[in-house]
Amino acid sequence: MVSIHNPRIKYVRRLANHRFREKEKKFLVEGTRFVEEILDSDWPVEMLVCSRKFLENPRAKNIITTAAARNAAFIEVADDLFAGLADTSTPQGIIAVAAQRGYSLEDLEIINDQPALLVLVDGVQDPGNLGAIVRSADAAGAGGVILLKGTADVYNPKTLRATMGSIFHLPIIQGAAADEVISYLTRQGIKIAAGDPRAGSVLFEVDLKVPCALAVGGEAAGVGAVLKENVDVLARIPMPGRAESLNVAISVSIMLYEVLRQRDVR
Repeated sequence: MVSIHNPRIKYVRRLANHRFREKEKKFLVEGTRFVEEILDSDWPVEMLVCSRKFLENPRAKNIITTAAARNAAFIEVADDLFAGLADTSTPQGIIAVAAQRGYSLEDLEIINDQPALLVLVDGVQDPGNLGAIVRSADAAGAGGVILLKGTADVYNPKTLRATMGSIFHLPIIQGAAADEVISYLTRQGIKIAAGDPRAGSVLFEVDLKVPCALAVGGEAAGVGAVLKENVDVLARIPMPGRAESLNVAISVSIMLYEVLRQRDVR
């Protein structure tokens, strides 16, 4: 086992910091199921850190063997030291260090024989909401998620947990410039449909069978001015009840599944 002064342990601890993650282009994956998810994908994993207690887990042997086959380093630490590395209040004893993936707009999955379906996120700040949006996009079979500048960090531990592993299933572009994205979507013939509670059109009346990118913004401000000026459709989700608004992640889910309903995806 290693001590708190080990350089690799210090490195893992520093990856809890957003700026350091961005500089190193690495992130942490914590928890048994989450580590299994990344090892089952083709995502690059560089190191495993395990507590002594985790080695008693019946799933530990398979996890460690799989990581070793992918040439990931392995470090065992004392339980109390691991607790200081973990982000969760009840740590499960396993953390993976992985490389961030630098997806570009060209990596989005736009299949020629099917209408494109993308999700465009502008300024959503809550990590849990962002993670839930990614999860819904994955569930609906979207070809990718584009996060404009000013949106929360997809590699934030809370965001990662909220994706429930969906981050490993589809391209996610982070820190994109609005004008660059708009230009790309226009060239691809993909319409931008943005949710807006004040819009005149109702979501269920809008044609979403065409290639489209569903755009959402923060709950307070909505999509930014640049994006709003360039959307093809503004639509609202009808709310005949007394609530003033819907959670942004729920709004995205409703929009995604209205697309699937219109396209008769079974």
